[in-house]
Amino acid sequence: MRENIIRQKLEAGEPTLSTHIHSVWPAEIEAIGYTGLYDYVEFVAEYGPSDLHDLDNMCRTSELFNMGSMLKIDQSLMPYLAQRGIGAGYQSILFTDVRTVEEVQECIRAARPDHPEHRGLYGVATRRNSYMGYGGSQEYVDNIADVVLAFMIEKKGAVDNLEEILENPAVEMVQWGGADFSMNIGKPRQMNDPEVVDAQMKTFKMALEKGVHPRAEINTSDETKKYLDMGVRHFSVGTDITILYSFWKNEGEKIIRALQGE
Repeated sequence: MRENIIRQKLEAGEPTLSTHIHSVWPAEIEAIGYTGLYDYVEFVAEYGPSDLHDLDNMCRTSELFNMGSMLKIDQSLMPYLAQRGIGAGYQSILFTDVRTVEEVQECIRAARPDHPEHRGLYGVATRRNSYMGYGGSQEYVDNIADVVLAFMIEKKGAVDNLEEILENPAVEMVQWGGADFSMNIGKPRQMNDPEVVDAQMKTFKMALEKGVHPRAEINTSDETKKYLDMGVRHFSVGTDITILYSFWKNEGEKIIRALQGE
């Protein structure tokens, strides 16, 4: 059974660094791997097109560089995508849009083994995580149970029920989603609104108090200090499409100004 890099880091109390990709091109993961700096790559499948072959290929590429892998999935296809992602080899699933304790538990059941000890719904299937066997062995059960379950806290309901959500031992990592939250409360993109800021601080502080790992999404290294001062040790920096857009826009504008003699 392959070691789960993300779980190893969490259990050892070590910090983690990841980045997001929209593209399914494995060469992007290779480029990230060659830096030697990132613990895992998150494929934000919620936002871009992909098929089941892509999931397998992205996991294979991450494994080549001894990196972990996280899959962010749509709520609407949650059980199917969670199980297919785990079967492809993803070491962590990031669940989106949960509002209630019951919805969180539904996600957990979908991603845990169909076994009396785990009481999940993931049964026997011949996928990459069965290592060419049919599945169903103890090793297979342990492999599924080893997947790190993370949750977006991005709806008012999740913030209201945060304490109870964090008390579930299967909730191992949380990620604040300010854009979704601000829209959900009728204040779209008002990221500095006091209600949004208070909910963000509540999420990070309560997670730390409960011993659940909060992860901060940042755009540049300059944003790390405020989170480090809070005790946050897990970061995900940048997204491929945003990085490309920023470069093309900034450098293109400079070249256009030069062409115009400015």
